[in-house]
Amino acid sequence: MNELDCCTLCPRNCHINRNMGQHGFCNASSQVKVARAALHQWEEPCLSGESGSGTVFFSHCTLKCIFCQNYSISTQEFGKEVSTIKLSNIFLSLQEQGAHNINLVTPTHYVPQIKEALILSKQNGLHIPIVYNSSGYETKEVIQSLKGLIDIYLPDMKYYDDKLAMRYSKAPHYFQFAKEALDEMVKQVGPCKFDENGMLQKGVIVRHLLLPHQLNDAKKIIKYLYETYHDQIWISIMNQYTPMKQVSEVAELNQTVTQEEYDALIDYAISLGIQNAYIQEGETQKVSFIPSFDLEGIS
Repeated sequence: MNELDCCTLCPRNCHINRNMGQHGFCNASSQVKVARAALHQWEEPCLSGESGSGTVFFSHCTLKCIFCQNYSISTQEFGKEVSTIKLSNIFLSLQEQGAHNINLVTPTHYVPQIKEALILSKQNGLHIPIVYNSSGYETKEVIQSLKGLIDIYLPDMKYYDDKLAMRYSKAPHYFQFAKEALDEMVKQVGPCKFDENGMLQKGVIVRHLLLPHQLNDAKKIIKYLYETYHDQIWISIMNQYTPMKQVSEVAELNQTVTQEEYDALIDYAISLGIQNAYIQEGETQKVSFIPSFDLEGIS
C-alpha cells in the first residue's frame, strides 16, 4: 500500500498520506469502503446477461459531479469498510451466485487494494471477466498498473469542453486525461470479444450520458470516439439523466433530456457510420444508478 503514502491515483495528485489518516479530494481513507455488492441487471446487455453483473459499488469518488445519481455513495460517506481479504471473498461470492463478471464501480481511489484483492481471489478460483467501471478521469499510469488484471474497461467520456468539466465536476483537463487513459485501455485489451452467448469477455465500452442542452458537446465526443477507434470499441449512448435534488438550483440541469435531443444524437452517430453502439429507448430505458441504497452482499 505504499502508493497511499503520497496519493497520486487520480489526476488531482493530492500527494497526501492516506496511510497516516489524511484525506484528499475524494475523501477516501486507506481502508476500502463498499456501498453495495450484488448481482446487477441494468448494465449493458453484454454485461448483465440473464444472471446479472457482479457489481461492487465503491464509496467516495474522484469527481464531484453536481448531478451525481449516486450522491449518497460518492459524497455522503455511505458504505461499509472492508479488508482486502473480505473484498476478495466478495468477488468470489458474486461468482458463486452466477455473476457473468466482476464489475468494479468507481474504483480509482482504491486501485492498490483492489489489485491485491483480485490477485488473491484469482489464486482462489476467480475466473470470470473483471470490469473496470470508471468515470474516465484517470491517469495513464494507473491504467498501466492494471495490465493483466482487467479484461473489460467501461469508462465514461463525460465532457469534451473543459469548461463543462469544471462547472459540473470540478475536473480540470478532464478530456485530456480521459482520452489518454482510454488509449491505454484499448491498447491493453484490444477489440471487443464476445462469447457464443453474446457476453463480452474482453474489450472496451465507452459510455456517454447526454446532459440537458449539451448536444453539441456530446456530438464532439461521439465523433472523437469513432474517428479515433472506429469499430475497436463499443459506445453506449445514454439518455437516463435524472435531475437529483442537489441540482434544484441549477436551472439547466434541473430538467430531463428531451427525446428530440437524444434522437438528434443518435441520428448523428448513425450519420458517422457508427454501428457498434448501445442506445436506450424512451419508456423502456433502464437506469444503472442504485434505486435504494443497502449493504447487500457485504454483511
